[in-house]
Order: sequence, then C-alpha cells, then structure tokens
Amino acid sequence: MEFKSNKGIYLQIAENICNQILEGKLEENKRVPSIRELAVEMEVNRNTVMRTFSFLQDEEIFVNKRGVGFFVADNASKLILKKEKQNFFKNEFPYLIKKIKLLKLNSEDLQELILEMKNNDTHENK
Repeated sequence: MEFKSNKGIYLQIAENICNQILEGKLEENKRVPSIRELAVEMEVNRNTVMRTFSFLQDEEIFVNKRGVGFFVADNASKLILKKEKQNFFKNEFPYLIKKIKLLKLNSEDLQELILEMKNNDTHENK
C-alpha cells in the first residue's frame, strides 16, 4: 500500500480496511489479521496499526474480543456505506456538480457516459 501525505497513515489504513469489508474480502463477524500481522504486511509501525484498530473500534466497525482479537462488527458494511455516502455528498459531489456546470454537460451527455460505463462493466465481468 502506498501512502499519501495529505491524510494520516492510520486513516489511510482504516480506509483500506473499510474498502476490504465493502468488497467482501473481510467478512462481518470474522476475525481480522492481528495488529502484528497487519503491521508487517503494510510495512508500518505496530502503534500505527493499533491506532487504526482503536479508531475502527470507536467507529463501531471492529469489535475487540479480549484474548481472542479484533472482529469485523456484524453491521460494519451498513455503517461504512452510510458514512461513505455522507462523505461523498458532503465533499465530492459538490465538486462534481461544479465540474458538470463548468463543462456544460447535459442529461444526454451524462446518460451516454453512464451507458458507456455500464457496457464496460459488463465486458469486464465476463
């Protein structure tokens, strides 16, 4: 994983983990890799991963079962989707709308683009 300088490393790791949950790579109610394992895999300090796990526990994405380890919460996907949607509409969508206006795109342009994206997804999934 390559880290960007504009966001804390622990937050970038948390984002990566949340994406894995949404993609089904980490399943709800299943144990996640240990702090040590993840630190080695991501080539970061264990304290950074511990901060990530604490953050995800505070966000109710992870549950800590003492003596056993951290597990993905049973409603983690719903929580992540809700937060990601809120973040998108608050931070990214206004920029998108501004760009659409700037480029004077109309509904036909957007419909054509959406159809093209659908066709690409269909071809990639075959």
